Amino acid sequence: MNQPTPHAEPIDPKLFRQLLGCFPTGVAVITTRTPDGTPVGLTCNSFSSVSLEPPLVLFSLRKASSLLGTFVEADSFAINILSQSQDQLSGRFASSRIADKFEGVAWRPGPLGTPLVDDCLASFECRVHARHEAGDHEIFIGEVKHMRSGCADHALVFYKGAYMMLAESLRQRVLEGQLGTVDIDEAYRALYGKLLRLACERATPEEVDAIEAAVEEIEQHQGADALPRRIEATARFFSSISLAGHNEALRLMAQTMTTVLRERMTHVIPVRPRPDVFPLRRKVVQCLRARDAEGAVAALDELITMLRRDGAAQAEEAAETAPVEH
Repeated sequence: MNQPTPHAEPIDPKLFRQLLGCFPTGVAVITTRTPDGTPVGLTCNSFSSVSLEPPLVLFSLRKASSLLGTFVEADSFAINILSQSQDQLSGRFASSRIADKFEGVAWRPGPLGTPLVDDCLASFECRVHARHEAGDHEIFIGEVKHMRSGCADHALVFYKGAYMMLAESLRQRVLEGQLGTVDIDEAYRALYGKLLRLACERATPEEVDAIEAAVEEIEQHQGADALPRRIEATARFFSSISLAGHNEALRLMAQTMTTVLRERMTHVIPVRPRPDVFPLRRKVVQCLRARDAEGAVAALDELITMLRRDGAAQAEEAAETAPVEH
């Protein structure tokens, strides 16, 4: 006996969009160049991996987009995955009111010449592999030719029409002062002490080079207006140590501690240039190269002690000079 065909209700576009928003997605800025070499880009959350062999990725672009013709003509494009601290950048590249999206944005050309945005989580530079028409969108498939990792922040996530930070609850605890300084210091000493010991056993020379490069970057960004760069370089210093330890579970814990570090340096503790602690970070690197675990851990302990002592003194001084309400 034939079963009756179920009646198909027409799809409500508004509900369709709303329900699609229940699936959290990362946020990326897709970039390319016009025929005259001008960098252009747009915000996108339709990025997806396609294949490992060959390495293929895709994104889709509305046919109504003013940049459709530019991307159709281009033979390459780049995917720049945004961090949770780059929500303003996401809004900038999504705005139709901003003519020059790259004005004031730090970027550099990749090996294929496509614009790679600074301080992203990761960037993929692609040659166009295929293009397909699909409804009101055009699907671009690219073969990854070059890629690079970036900052150690958490990803910017789009969920139900709004940005969501994966570490939002932790961030709130930091901003509200619910995580004590002593507890944080103990966590840093325990976690990174273990990671330094592992790094002395497992780190490659290139991984130690990456830690040293972060140290050099910290030392270069010491002006008052260079605080954001110094914070990112400090985060990179600790994340490079976590990578050199080659322990995935500890690396994930270190990502959480990096979030704590970034939020405290940005919003909680007074931060000033500290050239007096430069030798301690250098000593960490020297001990890693010498495979001296005890020396590396001791240098880190002293670094944490000196930074915390100075932070406490600055906080006390600020409290003493603050105006008193009557």
